[in-house]
Amino acid sequence: MGHDKEAARERARAIRCRLTPAEISSHSAAIRRHLLGVIDGADPVMVYASKPGEVDTSGLIERLLARGIRIVVPIIEQETRTLRLSFLRDPGVLRPSTFSVPEPVGCEIPADPSGIDLVVVPMMAFDRRGFRLGYGAGYYDRFLSDHPGMMKIGVAFSCLEVDRIPADEHDVRMDVIVTEDGVVEISPRES
Repeated sequence: MGHDKEAARERARAIRCRLTPAEISSHSAAIRRHLLGVIDGADPVMVYASKPGEVDTSGLIERLLARGIRIVVPIIEQETRTLRLSFLRDPGVLRPSTFSVPEPVGCEIPADPSGIDLVVVPMMAFDRRGFRLGYGAGYYDRFLSDHPGMMKIGVAFSCLEVDRIPADEHDVRMDVIVTEDGVVEISPRES
């Protein structure tokens, strides 16, 4: 299964690398518009701070902050292979950190995961069953398994959809997937 996942990651990376900066920007803006409708009313919202090549979440974070919604971002704990959380009041404090992921380095405001009902999750690839392919370290799967009450919204570019993600028993399914083409509600019965 691990070999299948790594091969799928390589294919997803190759597809993502072919996207132009203009495509990433326009697709990310469309995803943001769809997300704002799905997120409506949630507070706080956990959102990953994007790195180059990913769905750009900077505009989403700015819009939510402008609406008075509290934003929580994950911080990678490489030693324990976990995520810790910080409120983000000013996106200007984000700096590339572990794995080049922007984090509020030196400006952390600890957040309790039990107070979060909705999380926006990055996906390298996905299928219509709600399974996602991440970067392979399992940070989000472990975090989401430990906090099963959160609504899980996976975001990716539509070109990264595959027929079937090779899923393991520890892989956590998304509740909703958002691409530039729209919102996909995942059926809980589908597997």
